[in-house]
Amino acid sequence: MEQRSIGDCDGLTFWLAQPEDYDAVMGISDNVHRGYDYLPHRYHSWLTEPNRVVILAKTEGKLVALESGLVVDEGHTVVVEGLRVCPSERGKGVAGIIQRFTDQYIRQLYPTVRVKWLTRGEDPGPEKLAKFTVLDRRAIISLCVKAENFDGFLSDLKVKLDPEPRLMCLDEEEQLRGLLLDSALGSRLQLPGGAMIIDWQPLKPIESNLKALQRHNPTWLVDRLMSPTFLSIHTPPYPIPYNGGAFRFNIDLFGTSQALARLALVSHLERVRDKIQGVVCIFVYMHRSLWKGMFEYCEGMTGVQSVNLYWEQLFLERPL
Repeated sequence: MEQRSIGDCDGLTFWLAQPEDYDAVMGISDNVHRGYDYLPHRYHSWLTEPNRVVILAKTEGKLVALESGLVVDEGHTVVVEGLRVCPSERGKGVAGIIQRFTDQYIRQLYPTVRVKWLTRGEDPGPEKLAKFTVLDRRAIISLCVKAENFDGFLSDLKVKLDPEPRLMCLDEEEQLRGLLLDSALGSRLQLPGGAMIIDWQPLKPIESNLKALQRHNPTWLVDRLMSPTFLSIHTPPYPIPYNGGAFRFNIDLFGTSQALARLALVSHLERVRDKIQGVVCIFVYMHRSLWKGMFEYCEGMTGVQSVNLYWEQLFLERPL
């Protein structure tokens, strides 16, 4: 069946992404996120994900940009992800054009959407930031470890652990459901903007979002089953293009206990140690008050390279 465009704007023609567009999309993704790009791993699953649209922009038949949006919160919010522009067209306003078209297209498909959410790993500057409400900023620790050094790194971290704290794995569906739907969860865990950010995707812990949260195949750890004050999540390591091929492992921490944050890091690393091969790039996202202590906890380990000394994950909102 022949594909049809879904619109034109400012010299660009827009199409819904198809599986056969994969190679072209990867072709415009050179050095996106400095090689830590998640899209090669997620592209095909995005195409079948409920309530998601993936839009391509072309000029003269050549792919030049991509943008995606996932509608959540009972149809009131769209989480935009995946923005990229081919290297030859960067800095020419193409990103703005596809963003505006995607917003318009989503409004047509989902008339109840009122708010646009996105996360960014770099501060876009005051002029662009003024267009958004900054819901929160989270600190990030980023480390690269070779598989042959992973067990040593884990052992060194264990030696420095406080023996008192405990965390438990939350794997029963009803327990998890009860915890996530607790109206006091956001304030106890100081959830950024009232949302749970997993692998850069912000979702409110409400009934309509539970399936989207579980789509990440997360592992959940809590300090206690009733009224937890600390929760942490990891998703399975996945391949990324970094340095010719590596794995990315994301850990999200919610809460402000330094002792529990350290224990959570060790606990999540232990749970994937059998899956580590080649080089693994570990990204840990946390409340900013935790960063200094967590950086000191990981500092100076043999065979461990810090990717960035300090950087932040910005959680942004604007009306659609």
